[in-house]
Amino acid sequence: MSNASSPQLDFDLSPPEKASEFAEEIGAFHEFGTATRVLFTETESATEELIRVPTYVNEFWTAKQRAASRLHEISYRACFKPQLPRFFIQRLTAPGEIVYDPFMGRGTSLVEAALLGRTPFGCDINPLSVFLTRPRLNPPTLEQIATRLGEVPLDNHKEWPEELLVFYHPETLKKLVALKEYLLRRTASGELDAADDWIRMVAINRLTGHSPGFFSVYTLPPNQSASIKSQQKINLTRNQTPPERNFVQIILKKSRILLKDCDAKTRLSLAQNSERALLVTQLASNTPQIPGNSVSLAVTSPPFLDIVDYAGDNWLRCWFAGIDPKSVKLTVPRKLDDWEGAMTGVFHELHRVLKPGGHVAFEVGEVRGGSIKLEETVLPCGIAAGLRPELILINDQEFTKTANCWGVDNNAKGTNTNRIVVFRKL
Repeated sequence: MSNASSPQLDFDLSPPEKASEFAEEIGAFHEFGTATRVLFTETESATEELIRVPTYVNEFWTAKQRAASRLHEISYRACFKPQLPRFFIQRLTAPGEIVYDPFMGRGTSLVEAALLGRTPFGCDINPLSVFLTRPRLNPPTLEQIATRLGEVPLDNHKEWPEELLVFYHPETLKKLVALKEYLLRRTASGELDAADDWIRMVAINRLTGHSPGFFSVYTLPPNQSASIKSQQKINLTRNQTPPERNFVQIILKKSRILLKDCDAKTRLSLAQNSERALLVTQLASNTPQIPGNSVSLAVTSPPFLDIVDYAGDNWLRCWFAGIDPKSVKLTVPRKLDDWEGAMTGVFHELHRVLKPGGHVAFEVGEVRGGSIKLEETVLPCGIAAGLRPELILINDQEFTKTANCWGVDNNAKGTNTNRIVVFRKL
């Protein structure tokens, strides 16, 4: 970042030679008592021209704000807080407009969009994303869930994956396999309904964890699965054997938590907007199902180079859902040039689906100990696709003590701040 003058490509001003209303609002933001700092991010375009974009630094959302909906409490690696998409959805869209996430993950942006009366669109190459997102756009009641669980033949199974006894008590594993086979049968016959969809989502979320609220013995957090060998070592180190779990009660307890905020008004909003929802499983660079010039806001966070092993984290979830993990070609480039090429393809598709005047809020972060600032890479990707960078917003949380956002010295191995590059389609 710099305060250098005389750039060749200066995106400080928006036509007609004045800052946009959104940029003015961000510049004046002081909701939590701190004035917004304005810096400039500089990088080079593909044609080696200097790009200079205004960058706003403040605490724009915080844990002190009203807690987000309990519907979001589904674990997934590298997911952002609901306050992030809410911040942009409220400011850059109107009720009824389409909000799209091309890397939807657990579906945070889509659930927020539906809760706020917008139409949710989402895409992810990982089919688990649909399984984790769709049920929360059309949640059944707790009574419906309990009734359906009572109808599932949990004592009837054919498969017996003995190797999974490293995670589960034999009686728990029997029920888990029976539920898996029941859901696959219902899917194949076309009978899978909202109650089944919800139960599958909760079961996926409860497969493994580090408390009695999960089906498994103590293991890694629920957003990543240990390998068989790793779990054997954990069991040996902790001198533990998998205890029998109350399978049905675990599903009901988690369902009760997720549905806590689902009052009549919330259910109505979700029902109205989920009718128009579109969820696709494919590469974000090729989404012909999404009409051109239809999306008002795309808000997303892409995979960050090789920081997260999505396939390794989800192998057990894929087993339960009947997914061959080798068939899922995730976009996780290990080299920066490859990442830039992949993101440029995504931006070209975003340019196609965006309405004129529509926005992209593209959240990236520090990777590799802060040595790579992906926003510098993202800027030329968006420009090459025909989008105009409007600003960069950096949500600098309270725990970040340094004055310069480049000098974050805590959590050095991960993403320390939210860095969002905002583009606009002219």
